[in-house]
This record gives sequence, structure tokens and C-alpha cells, in this order.
Amino acid sequence: MRQQAQATFPILPIMFLIFLTLKLTGVIAWSWWWVTAPLWMPVAIILGIGVIALVFVIITSLMKK
Repeated sequence: MRQQAQATFPILPIMFLIFLTLKLTGVIAWSWWWVTAPLWMPVAIILGIGVIALVFVIITSLMKK
């Protein structure tokens, strides 16, 4: 049996386009940081989790010595 590839719905790029359109038409007065948040927020969350995991590994390795 072959598995069919499922199409994923690109929600974050679509949210960015919606926010961008609303910002450029003057409907919302958000900061550009929030307008572009759907683009950079997932990367920031992953990096934050990575930093927390790295700190945890370093602390546990220092405690074992």
C-alpha cells in the first residue's frame, strides 16, 4: 500500500499576509514586530527551547562532577 502525502495548510505565512495587508491598509496599528511575528516566532520558540535544554544539560553535567 502506498501512503499518500497529505497537504499541510500553511497557516503562519497566511497569517503574515493577512496581518501585512491589514497593516498596510491602516486597519490595524500594530508594531511591525507583531505583524512579522508569524515569520520569526516559531524560530524564536525553538531557539528558546534549545537554550533551556542546553542550560539543563550543562547544569546536570556539572552536578555529576
